[in-house]
Amino acid sequence: MEAGINTYFFSFPVIDDLHVNEAIKLEHWIRKADQLLPKGIYEFPIEDDDFIGYADLLHDVTDECVLTRGVTKVFDLYDFKYSNNVESYLKSGQLHEYKYYIEKNHPGWKIRKMFFVFFPKVTIKQRKDEDIFTFRQRLKAELDRNEIQIVEVVYDPTKVIDFVTKVKRILELDEFPKEESRLCAWCEYQEYCEKGVDYMLLPANQRRNIQEVQKKVIWIYGAPFSGKTTLANKFPDPLMLNTDGNIKYVDAPYIPIKDKVTVEGRQTKRQLAWAVFKEVVDELEKKQNDFKTIVVDLLEDLYEHCRLYIYDKRGWEHESDDSFKAWDIVRTEFLSTIKRLVNLDYENIVLISHEDRSKDLTKKGGDKLSTIRPNLAEKPANKIAGMVDIVARVIAEDDRRVLSFKTSEVIFGGGRLKVTENEIPLDYDALMEVYAEANRAAAEDKKDKSMTSNTPREKKPAERNAEPSDDVPNQEAEQNASAGEAANFFDQKVQEAEPATPAAPTTPQRKRRGQ
Repeated sequence: MEAGINTYFFSFPVIDDLHVNEAIKLEHWIRKADQLLPKGIYEFPIEDDDFIGYADLLHDVTDECVLTRGVTKVFDLYDFKYSNNVESYLKSGQLHEYKYYIEKNHPGWKIRKMFFVFFPKVTIKQRKDEDIFTFRQRLKAELDRNEIQIVEVVYDPTKVIDFVTKVKRILELDEFPKEESRLCAWCEYQEYCEKGVDYMLLPANQRRNIQEVQKKVIWIYGAPFSGKTTLANKFPDPLMLNTDGNIKYVDAPYIPIKDKVTVEGRQTKRQLAWAVFKEVVDELEKKQNDFKTIVVDLLEDLYEHCRLYIYDKRGWEHESDDSFKAWDIVRTEFLSTIKRLVNLDYENIVLISHEDRSKDLTKKGGDKLSTIRPNLAEKPANKIAGMVDIVARVIAEDDRRVLSFKTSEVIFGGGRLKVTENEIPLDYDALMEVYAEANRAAAEDKKDKSMTSNTPREKKPAERNAEPSDDVPNQEAEQNASAGEAANFFDQKVQEAEPATPAAPTTPQRKRRGQ
């Protein structure tokens, strides 16, 4: 028993109270098992070209049996289970397969009886108001109330036949259709199987259908109360990650991104808002939900939460406390997490910001113009603009509310979508039509480029004239020769009608090819 407990402890680099609690259980069940179980061979290997297994206990009962012809030894077979799920194990074929392969690999041996030995799991937990000594006394009392079960299993040869048949089918299979069950949660290929995530580094060598791209990533900014959150609420199955509490007039489920304060006894613990946001991103990455749209409202608040998180982690009061790298540390933490969010496998990612008009742009002539941009620092704003499909500004003037895609030297905007109209109504369907139009335009551009690349290029006249030909006379050369003869004839007529004048010396002209 001491060797077994030491082996358990040596399996961990650090021992804590939980390990000691498990060792108490282990010591209790070893002592009980020693009283109940017969002596024999432990961890007996069963191995051949077709099967590998280990019998937990073989008890020799040869002296208790009358040996029949060909039988030299008789055993009882025991297999240990640390579980409360007795019925499921009784349906398994494990002991039946062990019996068959032991007798097959050891001629003359006979398995008389088979048993499952069930050690019950005791899973009580320590109460918050309970010290460790009291808990362990309660644990020992609970262990004493439980008993080891030894259940005999009657040999069924069809279990072995089923096992061999399944192995044969597996070996012959070329395709493995998925069968979803609760066991999928334990499989390391779950995302590959259920979501179609391919872990190969290189994609398939085929063009993507642009019109089938459904994911949309948009950054919306505008003045407060202009309708940004209301527009985001119209996206399908949204989840709001809200920082400002502005959720009174939208019905989407939301998670407040704010500091969490918990009181445990005399201790007050605070989890900063940025840590809460990162936990939400971790949970969203698992995709164990049915949301289709993730909305961040507001983006600039997240940036401030990130700054405070880094201050707390680094012991700073401001970025100037470490001016050489502080700003880069904050930006890297913020942008890397936002990039994780934008890359999530959801249909729509919507980022919302307020607009800022407090900064001026001074032109060369000295004129100052007010700029309109999201209320976010310039460097992270430029980076995030590169992550999204388009940056749109909400304009609310009286009863007129529009979504503007206009961009200029004083208006922050733009994106990779080809937009034909600078303004559209502040409406979800109108925004989706912009995406549909951009996808159609991209598909047409792709089609035109493909046709252009496959059509032979027509040569220009100069290229055709420059090509030498031995068999076909040069038509242009013949025309030039005829023109020369006509010119000589005209000169002769002129000379007959006018007095002859001395000809000016001329520079010899280089003849063209063919002349």
